[in-house]
Amino acid sequence: MSSENRERAGMKSDVTTAPPDDYGTLYVVGIGPGLPHDMTQRASDVIRSADTVIASNLYQEFLRKDGTLPPKSAALEDVSDDSDVADEAGTVLERPDGSRQTLIRSSMGKQVELARAAFERVRDGEDVAHVSGGDPNVYGKSDLMFTMAEADDADDVPIEIVPGVTAALSGAANLGAPLSNDFCTISLSDKWRGWDEIEEKLRAAAISGFVVVLYNCWRDYERAVEVLREERADDVPAAIVNDAGRGAAGRNLDDETETITTLGELPAHSEEVGGMGSSIVVGTHETEVWGNDYRDYLVTPRGGRDVEDF
Repeated sequence: MSSENRERAGMKSDVTTAPPDDYGTLYVVGIGPGLPHDMTQRASDVIRSADTVIASNLYQEFLRKDGTLPPKSAALEDVSDDSDVADEAGTVLERPDGSRQTLIRSSMGKQVELARAAFERVRDGEDVAHVSGGDPNVYGKSDLMFTMAEADDADDVPIEIVPGVTAALSGAANLGAPLSNDFCTISLSDKWRGWDEIEEKLRAAAISGFVVVLYNCWRDYERAVEVLREERADDVPAAIVNDAGRGAAGRNLDDETETITTLGELPAHSEEVGGMGSSIVVGTHETEVWGNDYRDYLVTPRGGRDVEDF
């Protein structure tokens, strides 16, 4: 039963109860863009020490670059994991110190089965690292784990979220300082939310003066831009960011890219919106394009502060 349901039933929620000694922990690990240099030390430590790691092929590739995951050559050919998870047989890897780690491929459409398998492994005493790109709490996998725990009566399973750098923040760093005042993120995915709700949020954000960061831009981004243009001037600065933090390992276009333009000109840059790794930043009337001797940046001042205010 969830904590909310416990409260409704008049039950006391004891958040200090320790899990059984023979249980492991399910870690939902945000790895940011995925490459080692933008991953927190905590994320790296959890993945390196986990008994089982669940990660997509792309994230496995990224995590091998600095040894966070053992190389493919560490797979033991004569040893197999006993379980078959979502039609994926676990690969047993041997670390340099001789200890072993199971690697399971994560894929779309199999997240329910993977979550259930993770619960069972934790109950069997394993620490499981379920890898999520960006931050697990920003359109990542953390809500799925709790939803599945509720549905499967898995409230005995310890769950810990390890934060990561989400695309809004890594993209903003590439652009300069576009998010230094109030901002919001809006996902354009209509898989669980209808377009009417998405449009309402877009319109409210534009009217309220938030810098807006759009996620899942491969879906209806032109439609979203048109809504924002109805409430915000065409000349406000905007930017398209692809594969922020991934450098030459980017998958959307040629490499990691940033394009600074305006809200009104965004529809003319459709070829630069590459896919799932694309995000769009739409500034406000306070956002400016500032350039030094080397490049242009987006800057949104915090409350109109001047130098004297510091």
